[in-house]
Amino acid sequence: MAKYMLILRGTDESVAKMMETPFEQMLETMGRFNDELIRAGVLVAAEGLEDAAQGVVVDFSGETPVVTDGPYGETKELFGGFYVLDVASKEEAVEWARRLPMVTGTKCEIRRVPGIEEFPQDNEWIIRERAWRERTGQL
Repeated sequence: MAKYMLILRGTDESVAKMMETPFEQMLETMGRFNDELIRAGVLVAAEGLEDAAQGVVVDFSGETPVVTDGPYGETKELFGGFYVLDVASKEEAVEWARRLPMVTGTKCEIRRVPGIEEFPQDNEWIIRERAWRERTGQL
């Protein structure tokens, strides 16, 4: 099994279209999909994000980080939420992503999440992180 993150990205237009959906209907639709993931035993985490207008960007493109409050003006894609799935393969992650109940214009980026066991186990920082994960029940 491997973990994959499904990163949900919408455009200004697709987010506006989604906001036209009654909240209870959106909860029902997403709840049914989430329930499928739970019953299949692949859901690790899932979260939606607050409106981008409430967010902050820290830009490291110069010598000093620049902090900018939302809204950001014209946006091509907004990161609106994510799923982390523990599945057998990238192909299985893709199959789950294809079933997402998203509005037209939304994209889903799929990225594998490397496990701690893939890093050098004799590295001081990996040893510390492994100890922290064990203490918090993550390993």
